[in-house]
Amino acid sequence: MKSRKLVALLTVSAAAMLVIAGCGSDNKASKDSSASSSSKTEATSTSSSTDVVTSASISDKPEVLEKALGEDGNWIIAATADVTFDKDVTVAGEFHDKGESSGDIYRKLALYSQDSDRKVTAEYTMTVPELVVESENFNIVHGTVKGDILVKANGFVLDGAKVEGNVMFEKEEYKTSAKLEENDAEVTGDVTVK
Repeated sequence: MKSRKLVALLTVSAAAMLVIAGCGSDNKASKDSSASSSSKTEATSTSSSTDVVTSASISDKPEVLEKALGEDGNWIIAATADVTFDKDVTVAGEFHDKGESSGDIYRKLALYSQDSDRKVTAEYTMTVPELVVESENFNIVHGTVKGDILVKANGFVLDGAKVEGNVMFEKEEYKTSAKLEENDAEVTGDVTVK
């Protein structure tokens, strides 16, 4: 029984490290660079593999992901499977690239997993009535959001992601600063200013 738990913990830890390492390739340091250009990896050593999983906000549980997307969450959030929310979810707070206060303001939701060569191996779907984006430079990478998105901040990006719903911007300024077609991203519904 202990060996099963150890194998499960090691498997989750290995998957977490792959996601963390790959997520570092997306940063918003330059408006001219693609969101999926290579950069330093995110992996850092810790004394416990459990710490790695916890600090990275990697989960398939709606309550964990909702908390991670909130004001007290992390700069990077990664889903490990399809996830469904039965209520609206708000992305709030100011975060910086790689969690460093000296980094650019940036936040990422990774709806995918990848292998050690950073090849996307699976994409996940987040089903939510409405995703309200209040964090500046929020980037949804790969996967699908089923539901509407209301953007209340500058710099919103869809990078290889699909939205099966509408994207509404609170102000024209937010719409103008957004990038909705990076790496073949698409919105199936309407894109409007509310």
